[in-house]
Amino acid sequence: MDEQDDGIITGTEPLPNGADTAPAVGLLSQYVKDLSFENPNAPAIYQVPGAPQIDVQFNIGTAQVGEDVHEVILRIEVRAEVEGQVAFLVDLAYAGLFGLRNIPAEHLQPFLLAEAPRLLFPFARRVLADAVRDGGFQPLLLEPIDFGAIYMQQAEAQGQVIGEAGTA
Repeated sequence: MDEQDDGIITGTEPLPNGADTAPAVGLLSQYVKDLSFENPNAPAIYQVPGAPQIDVQFNIGTAQVGEDVHEVILRIEVRAEVEGQVAFLVDLAYAGLFGLRNIPAEHLQPFLLAEAPRLLFPFARRVLADAVRDGGFQPLLLEPIDFGAIYMQQAEAQGQVIGEAGTA
């Protein structure tokens, strides 16, 4: 019996040109885009006893920088104060270039705002800890962050706001 070519491609056959439709994601590069460390009250701040009060803020930005290439920027801002005096300020923008091919539109934003920052965070955390340590303080070791849960909370809150606005 003759085999017919029914257009089905199995995993063992090479793909013809243009037939690569499988979703693909790759981290192409990661880098420090901007880093600022300020120690405005040195050396007097080293004489102030007590642990600093630390405020940490996160922001995630994305931009398409080429065909199928997106830049994700994880910005971390830290302000540490001891007895009302600024001990140190850190502003870190840590970025990654992600190659994304054949990703459905509804999955693009969740990847860029949840999964990509999760991949970048351990490296940004190390850069931040080293900068604080090099500034003469104990390294600041941030706890792991569940960017997926934060994304879901924000998406749900935006959905509620949109839903409430639609019912008004």
